Amino acid sequence: MQSKAITPDQYIDELPEDRKPVMQQLRKVVVANLPKGFKEVMGYGMLGYVVPHETYPKGYHCNPKDPLPFFAMASQKNSINIYHMAVYADKNLYDWFVAEYPKHCKSKLDMGKSCVRFKKMDDIPYDLIGELCAKVTVDQWIEMYESALKK
Repeated sequence: MQSKAITPDQYIDELPEDRKPVMQQLRKVVVANLPKGFKEVMGYGMLGYVVPHETYPKGYHCNPKDPLPFFAMASQKNSINIYHMAVYADKNLYDWFVAEYPKHCKSKLDMGKSCVRFKKMDDIPYDLIGELCAKVTVDQWIEMYESALKK
């Protein structure tokens, strides 16, 4: 379910009461751990973190008017989801995350290409997500992204 919120604060405010504290905590962890240079935005109906055009003027290849996406989070019907593009782009980062996940969570990892779904709100590994967010700088993400485009 995509939000029509225009700002991250509006997005959080419009969430159901049981989801607000979870998304607020997730947002706090992400903001505290993302390397300098990423910008918080609303994109694709989700709360997102991007490389702004001031840093990467080419933008996202699918729509160059959009900034380069890096991380997003959303409250969906049956889960809280995070989307970390570098996990999809970097096999070493993916392998690290998959190996670390069981050390932080009791539940089985529910993961797509870049999406991790959390159906149990009390089982979200905030520390692990913070560590994941801190692992890739803006420059490293741009390098990964451009090398993937060349393939």
